[in-house]
Amino acid sequence: MSEITLGIIGGGQLGSMLAIAAKKLNIKAVIFCDDVNAPAKNFCNQFITGSYDNQEKISEFINQIDLVTYEFENIPFETLNEINKFKPVLPRPSVNRLVQHRLAEKDFVNKLNIRTTRYVSIEKKSDLEALEDFLPGILKTTTLGYDGKGQYPINSRKEINSLNIDFSKGYILEKLVKLKKEISIIITRFSNNRYEIYEPIENTHEDQILKYSKIPAKINEKIFNQSKDWAILIAEELKYVGTLCVEFFIDRNDNLYVNEIAPRVHNSGHLTINAFNVSQFENHVRAVCGLEQIPLKKLSNAKMMNLIGDQITHYRNIQKFNDNEFFFDYLKKDIKEKRKMGHITTLV
Repeated sequence: MSEITLGIIGGGQLGSMLAIAAKKLNIKAVIFCDDVNAPAKNFCNQFITGSYDNQEKISEFINQIDLVTYEFENIPFETLNEINKFKPVLPRPSVNRLVQHRLAEKDFVNKLNIRTTRYVSIEKKSDLEALEDFLPGILKTTTLGYDGKGQYPINSRKEINSLNIDFSKGYILEKLVKLKKEISIIITRFSNNRYEIYEPIENTHEDQILKYSKIPAKINEKIFNQSKDWAILIAEELKYVGTLCVEFFIDRNDNLYVNEIAPRVHNSGHLTINAFNVSQFENHVRAVCGLEQIPLKKLSNAKMMNLIGDQITHYRNIQKFNDNEFFFDYLKKDIKEKRKMGHITTLV
């Protein structure tokens, strides 16, 4: 078989790890990114930089690759659709368009008879004032926003007036659940009813940024099975190809809710690199490139800690790690507060 060249849109840590996984499989990785200093340039075969609507750069990218995937969902649908006319884009651009819009995403999930938190569309400030039974809640932009960006917690009606919000954008108000735990399911779908699914991962957030992930998750058997079943149902309904993450809430009564779908590899799945025979990144590359599906085997329990901002400095200065510790430095040029700079996985 001739060598495959995989195009990856986005050059952050997820793009870096996809490029590393591709290289392991003898697949060339070409990164297209709008950040000239993106860390994935350290790990790919070729790096193309330009804005995601730059026709000249899109054409250059298309001419270098056989097919395309992406590391984050906020890429203009028009760009993905344009590329898809010339080279296959996986997951399909229509999946990305759905998941880019929080209202459309939640409507899609509910139509599958899968539970989400209660939610409502918000177009103007007076909409908020009439919806006291949705408080305490969290107001989110319907598009864009991650790691807590574009999100506004509202505990009571009197807090509404102090919100400094641009209502020319669309919003969704989600009622908060009495949260007991957060988990995620990572699934790689190859084709109809052909998938590899990782066990539920338990996640802890700080300042709305993922801080810790671990397996096994401390959950009951019903939630263990239900979270997997729902992730399979979502992946099948989307006719998804590649690795997908479904994030869940568990409330104090042990009810499960889908929070969000990420149509890509996911931060909570970093521990799969060391804890399983095939990582989420390798499985993604295998699925989109049509390579062999290898049955998953868990090698170890594990916990992962994200290194945010200047926390990376301490780990960069450690000369030798324990045999069960795996340090990943994303090689980002600038250390910034609330920026994911690396992670450490410990096998337990």
